[in-house]
This record gives sequence, structure tokens and C-alpha cells, in this order.
Amino acid sequence: MTVDVAVVGAGVSGLATAHELARRGYAVAVLERQARSGGNAVSERLGGFLMEHGPSSLNAAAPAAHEISGELGLERQRLDLGKGVRYRYLVRDGALRRLAAHPFGLLTSGYLSPKSRLRVLTEPWIRARPKHDEETVAQFWGRRFGAEFADRVIDPLTGGIFGSEAERTSMAAIFPTILALERRYGSVTAGVLRRLLGGGTMPGNKLFSWRDGVGALPAALTGRLGPALRTSVAVRRVTRHGGAFRIDSGGAGVLDAAAVVIATQAHVAARLVETVDACAAEAAGAIESPPQAVIFLGYEQGRLGHPLDAMGYLSAKAEGRPLAGALFCSTMFADRAPAGHVALAGYVGGARNRELALGPPAALVALAQSEFRDLLGVTGDPVVARVRQWPRGLPQYGLGHGMRVAALRALEARAPGLFVTGNYFAGPAVAICVAEARETADRVDRHLTGRAGARPAVARG
Repeated sequence: MTVDVAVVGAGVSGLATAHELARRGYAVAVLERQARSGGNAVSERLGGFLMEHGPSSLNAAAPAAHEISGELGLERQRLDLGKGVRYRYLVRDGALRRLAAHPFGLLTSGYLSPKSRLRVLTEPWIRARPKHDEETVAQFWGRRFGAEFADRVIDPLTGGIFGSEAERTSMAAIFPTILALERRYGSVTAGVLRRLLGGGTMPGNKLFSWRDGVGALPAALTGRLGPALRTSVAVRRVTRHGGAFRIDSGGAGVLDAAAVVIATQAHVAARLVETVDACAAEAAGAIESPPQAVIFLGYEQGRLGHPLDAMGYLSAKAEGRPLAGALFCSTMFADRAPAGHVALAGYVGGARNRELALGPPAALVALAQSEFRDLLGVTGDPVVARVRQWPRGLPQYGLGHGMRVAALRALEARAPGLFVTGNYFAGPAVAICVAEARETADRVDRHLTGRAGARPAVARG
């Protein structure tokens, strides 16, 4: 069989890339090793509860998220962040500390010490660092806002969102916008104020999802692709074949394509490109994805001694807690728990607690119950308990990540027609993956239209 584009991997990145190329008229085939599509974007109904096994929301400020939601007819299912989200919580000294949701919440609460709050206010007078050596997240925020701010605010944020450790994560890779503010204005605070006064916005907690969860997105994409998507197909090898590529899937057959998009996890991408480009294979193979686990618990509402008036809470590494944080799922979005009940999701693993994430599910449930008793005043047992363990979780954006991404981007020049995309390029958030997928589709389109006499073809056997 011959197609214009073969996409290997049917997570959000692969599905979104294939959808965009099919929409432009190209004959596309998507090959997925698992029996189901969607990658880690899995939403499951458990009675009246809804569990998100992976991502739980999308950034409402991201244009790509709105565009694809509209294209797929998902806007009728859209749910904005619940009005019950009024505060933020961070753990300090073994207890939840409530912060106002506005930008000055950290300064008006008692979460940071008086000395640290004063240090934060001096940030506009801290000299900008010359652009040369790469900094970690901990180094950058400590330099500009002080060590306590870095340890108690940025560390839990990095662990909760990226499953990473601030002292091992590249600032340029995960906070490029903040870094750019320092380089342009000499101060993060000054840059933020200039943007706000100029009518711009900064990232906030404007999130959304759909009635059936984030899994509605891959489900809709899968429906649009129809027979172009083939599951339970394990690609063994990608090789050059004439002016195109040959994809060997063992017993599932051979597929020829003018272009190939590899949209798998980084370690799989490394194996698939090594026969074509050793440099790209080495770059992809260097990207870690430590294990993570999601512990979902549903309780009768009367069992909680906390109002759950936030998206959830995060915990700094210095607290020594097994969970990096938790989401208050039923507060975030409607239809996440039946009437009179609440839904909580605890997160363990990533770079902070790698081995713990792969422990016995019963032990993880007990661990989350203990933490929720301690921090949320939960009594009794949950009415629903489910654990999802991911042997490979979120990709790590360590020092040198920019060079690894550059090596993968350069693959397109060294092996024209071969592309790599995924959540290890610009960020793991769903909206970022969709935007990255569309940019990948643009580059594939330019490659194919640049071939002499090339036109979108109809798949032929």
C-alpha cells in the first residue's frame, strides 16, 4: 500500500497531525502499536464519576485548542473551569496554605516569610544576567526572586505540571516566555507590568475541558480519520526507499509513503530513526520520561473536612510528601462526580518519586487516602478507587534540551520527508501538542508540494 503520509503513533500529536494533513487532501495512514488510540489522553466513566488518566484540561488562551474544538464539533460539550475555583493551595509545614488567586496572592498571604516577600519585591532591581550559559529553573528563579521563592513556589509548580525537579530542568525549555521578559526588559516584574499595561495577558487559570473529558479530543479525531487509522500495528523499521520511505510492520505488512511523521514517545522515536539518522536517534534517546501514577478517589461529600475551593494543591519537594499534588476534579469541572459526591486525583512519580509510581496499586490508594486524611480531613473509605500507572510519564526537559530539539528538527533537512513531533518539543500540554502538530503538518505540506509534480494522492493498495 502507498500513501502520501504515514503517521506512526496515534496519541494526540499523531492524530492531530494526521487530521490536519487529511483535511488538506492528503492520503494518510496512521499506525498505532496499542489496541486503542489517544495515548495518555484517556477519560473513563466510573459510575457517575469521570477519571482522567492523563491530562485533565486545556489552556483556554491557546488558539489551537479553540480551533480544533470547533473543527471537531466539540464546542457543544465544552466546560469552562468551575466557579468554585476561588483560591490556590500549597503545602507548607505539613498543612495546606490558602492563597488568593490574584497575582499578588503570594505577597498578601503568609505562605512566604516576610524576608522572602521583601526579596520578591526587589526583583526589578536585580541585574539581568548576560545571555550565555543555560540555567536551571531553580537557578533562574532563585537568582531573580530568591531561594525561598524558588523552593516553595516554583519547585512545586515544576513538579506538579511537568513531573520534574526544578534543579534539573532547563529554564529555557519550559519557561521561555519568562526568560524572554528578562532579556527584553531586564526584569520579569517589569516585563509583566509592561505587557499588562499594553493590553496583553499572562498565563492564568483559564482552563477548559469537555463533558466527556479530555479523551473526547482523540475520540473525535479517531472518528474523523476512520479507516486511515490502524491500531495494534507495531512498526519495526523505517527505511529510505527510493525517493520516499518504507515502513515495515512485520506481520501487519509494509507501507510505502512519500513522507513519514513519527509521533511516538521519545524512546520509540529514537529506535525508529536510528536506521536513517544516528544524530537524531541519540537526541531522542536522551530524553527521559520517568514513571507516573494517577490515583483517583471518589468520596461522599460529607466525608471531607475541606471546601475544595481550588483546582487542587501542590507540594514542594522540601515537604517530603509522596504526592506531588492533587486535583479537586469535581470542583474544576461539572459532571466529574455524582450528586453528593466529590472526586480527587493524586499524582505521584515523575523525577521526584520514580520508583513509588510503580508500586502495588493498593499501596498507592492507601498512600493517597492517608495524604487526603491529613491535608483534607477526609474520613472513611472512598466509594470509588482507581489507579493508572504509566511506566513512562511526562518527558523531562533537562539542561541541553534545546540542543536535542534542534537535532531532531535538523532531521528534516538531513532526511527530507522524515519528521518527528510529540510532547517533548514545546511542552506536554494538550493545546501545545495540537499547535505543534499543526506546525508539523505545515512542514510536511511544504515538503510534499515542493516535490516535482507532487499532488495529494488517493491511497492505493
